[in-house]
Amino acid sequence: MSRSAPPRIAIAMKGYPRLSETFIAQELLGLQQRDVPFEIWSLRHPTDADRHLMHKQITAPLRYLPEYLHDEWARVARGILAALLRPGLVRLLPVFLRDLARDRTRNRWRRFGQACVMAWELPADIRHLHVHYLHTPASVIRYAAMLRGLSWSFSAHAKDIWTTPDWEKREKIADAAWGVTCTQDGHGELERLSDPPGKVALVYHGLELTRFPAPIARSLRDGADAADPVRFVTVGRAVAKKGFDDLLNALARLPRLLQWRLTHIGGGEMLKALKEQAQALGLADRIVWAGPKAQGEVIAALQEADIFVLPSKQAGDGDRDGLPNVVMEAASQKLPIVATDFAGIPEFVRPGVEGLLVPPGDVDGLAMALAELAGSPEKRAALGEAAFERLTTSFSAAAGLDRIAGMLRASSGERA
Repeated sequence: MSRSAPPRIAIAMKGYPRLSETFIAQELLGLQQRDVPFEIWSLRHPTDADRHLMHKQITAPLRYLPEYLHDEWARVARGILAALLRPGLVRLLPVFLRDLARDRTRNRWRRFGQACVMAWELPADIRHLHVHYLHTPASVIRYAAMLRGLSWSFSAHAKDIWTTPDWEKREKIADAAWGVTCTQDGHGELERLSDPPGKVALVYHGLELTRFPAPIARSLRDGADAADPVRFVTVGRAVAKKGFDDLLNALARLPRLLQWRLTHIGGGEMLKALKEQAQALGLADRIVWAGPKAQGEVIAALQEADIFVLPSKQAGDGDRDGLPNVVMEAASQKLPIVATDFAGIPEFVRPGVEGLLVPPGDVDGLAMALAELAGSPEKRAALGEAAFERLTTSFSAAAGLDRIAGMLRASSGERA
């Protein structure tokens, strides 16, 4: 095939665009800049009112599958009728029925219906499917690939690794051509289920540093002046794995004379409960709940802050973070980091070098770390410099993007 008309790739995800998934937008834009031809397929329509600048720069065609099958029944019916005529149905049906026997849910039927629609509507020149997240989206892409006789691959991240049953992860890894994941923690879990080993690669997201402004000079606030309090910032959806309930409890234990303010950026299902918790702890007048923001506003908040904090922990359903992009975004502005020694965070933040780490759920330890840095501008500056150095020398996005672009090109049959 000529360079002017290379094989194309379909890249799928659960919802697009999403403010909370900057790592996906960064990858899509990076692939576009590397001339990898792809289109985007989303299982859900967006719910965020705003968009990142990256989303506006991505020019790939965007298609939405039926979010609920009954809402687009005619489209679903066409997909199922077309599937009945495909040779791939003979391979798919035993797989789907085996999955259904172990997961008797409406969601499993929805995945089948969405896969039939996708297989019917995929352009003829699509040669490979790639999917972000190994749970629901990967089921759709796996089924569609079987129907169309295409290869597929995956990027696994966090929740999908830790909340998907072992049987499902094992079988998806076996069927996929290859996979990548973004932390050593997640890589070890997927390698445990991979036969043969080596099918899943560790590829850090990193940051595309050209998208970020140069760091500004940091303040010398030490928490002694009520008119100029130390500013904490945290960014993330208000869900259990982020540990924001622990953060509020830690803030309530800070020294009484320490002057501070916290800004939280993000939406999420626990926002109402967190606001009520802050009110009960007597912290409400010190906290700004800013809601979801586009990346430019996130960076502005990081520049105005003195300390970035993210007390991640494991949620009750097993969900946990990978290496949150916002940790590296904080480093891009030379912010010192206070976080937990958990999941992918210590792969970037080394204790006492780029920030301070405490055990997940250790409220007293978190309070002590925040108080220590709040009162020491010099230590904050040293940790922030080290975080910026680590980001720029070891966690640039370019190497990972080059690697994924090469793997996608190879899978689609495009010659270098």
